[in-house]
Parts: sequence; structure tokens; C-alpha cells
Amino acid sequence: MTPAATQWLERFIEQLQIEKRSSPHTVTSYRHDLLKLTAYCEEHNIQDWQDIQPALIRGYIAARHRQGMGSKSLQRELSSIRGFFKFLLKLQVASINPAQAIRAPKQDRKLPKLLDVDQVSGLLDANTVSALEIRDQAMFELFYSCGLRLSELTDLNINDLDLSDRTLIVRSGKGNKTRVLPIGSKAVKSVNSWLMLRPQYNAGDETALFISNRGKRISTRNVHQRLQNWCQTKGVAEHVHPHMLRHSFASHLLESSQDLRAVQELLGHANISTTQIYTHLNFQHLADVYDQTHPRAKKRTE
Repeated sequence: MTPAATQWLERFIEQLQIEKRSSPHTVTSYRHDLLKLTAYCEEHNIQDWQDIQPALIRGYIAARHRQGMGSKSLQRELSSIRGFFKFLLKLQVASINPAQAIRAPKQDRKLPKLLDVDQVSGLLDANTVSALEIRDQAMFELFYSCGLRLSELTDLNINDLDLSDRTLIVRSGKGNKTRVLPIGSKAVKSVNSWLMLRPQYNAGDETALFISNRGKRISTRNVHQRLQNWCQTKGVAEHVHPHMLRHSFASHLLESSQDLRAVQELLGHANISTTQIYTHLNFQHLADVYDQTHPRAKKRTE
């Protein structure tokens, strides 16, 4: 790059430091990203910022991706480049922002971990030895029976359940959306067992369905800890967190029903694309079964 081009880069960095009062970390990141772009431009005989076209930025991002850069890092680099060219456009040093329409490659979506049906049964059918364990079992049964989010479970009040009708209402779902969910028979039985013991912990007028030993609404952190303790004391080898029960609910229901729309409604997903992640989980399960059982799929060992 020409000395004048380098000078514009330094002026931009100065603006970040002085006018924008950006943090040292932000300034360092911008400098690092733009120096990488500068080196790429020099490799391609580009001497001035005005000469950079969208095709070059697209090629640069593709090259960085091939070098192993992740989607989030590439998004950050593009943000740095857009910010720099916005600065150049304002000063009429450039006529276009070549990075404006460029998008980083999508990050591979990690499939959520879940339990198979036997693992869920082993977790939920464990014997209880105290009133608080009866409460815990009721919580975990509701998680799996209704596919609740953790906050939805802790926000439940007693009057949100109609156990005779075997339904509950989620009033504080994501996006403040309300939905009515069916409750399975085993969850109904577990909740009834807890409700018989709940008065001995409710010293005041607490309306929460699940309360702590202090008589207050149980916290999400407490639920997480109780599930960890449950797994340890009941000999469950898997590292289970509350959302795994929601994932397991969705995957098992979809595997049995093949009704993506129904699962979407039960989970409270605004977009069906969010629910479609579970179709990938089911395909992976089928692929594993195929690899393990099909006589022509197994690798032969000589």
C-alpha cells in the first residue's frame, strides 16, 4: 500500500482512540484486522483503498476461512473493514464500502446433547428418600413431560396447573408468549406427591409451584445444582443439565410423531427453523443405528 494509504489507516486508529474513546482491546483488534487486510491487498498488488472492490473482500474472507478462521472471527474482521471504509467514505477518500454486502460463512450449528429414552427413565425413575427429592423428581418430570425452559419451570405458580385436566399454562414464555401444554401421567403423579408435602415448606403466601427449603420460589441456579446432585446420588453417569431434558423431550417426541409443527408449538419456538435442529438429531441417531447394524455398513477387520 502507498504511504498515503497507510496514513489513512493510522488516522482511523487515532479516531478510535481519541474521538470514539474505544477500549485498548477494541483498538488493537481493529489494527490487527486491518493490517491483515493490508497484507492481502499488497499480495494482490492493490496500492490504494479506493481500488478495493467487493470481489477482493470476498476473496479475502474466503482465504481467511480456508486458514481456519471461524465464523465469529470473520464477522469481527468484516465489521472492522466496514467501520474503516465508513470512515473513508465520510472523508471522501473512498467511493464505496466494498465490505458492506459481504457476509461471513455461517457457523456450523452445534447439535444439542440429549439423553436416550432409557437414560431418561433411569434418571426419573430413581427412588426418592426425602421431601426435597420428591420435589426434585416432580421438577425433572415436568421438564421432560412438557419440554419446559428452565425459567419457565421456576416461574410456574400453583394456579398455572390443572392436574385434573392434565394441563399447565406457561405465562412467561420466550417473547412473553403464553402457551398451554399437556402433562404426562407420571409427571402428574410426581407433582401431586410434591403438593402434599409443599405446605410444610410454605411459611407465607408464596404462590410458586416449586419452592426451596426456605419457602421461597426456587431459583434457576438452585434447580441446576439440584439436578447435578440428583445425578451424583442416583448414580447417573451422564453430565446432565436442565436443558438436556427439554432437548430430549423434543427429539423423542419428533422421532415418534414426525410432526414438526406440533413440536414447534409445544416448545414455544417462534420460527420452525429453530425446531428443525431436532430433525438433524434424529437423522444422526438413524445414521448411528445404520452404521452399527447394517451388514454392509460395518467396517471389516482383517
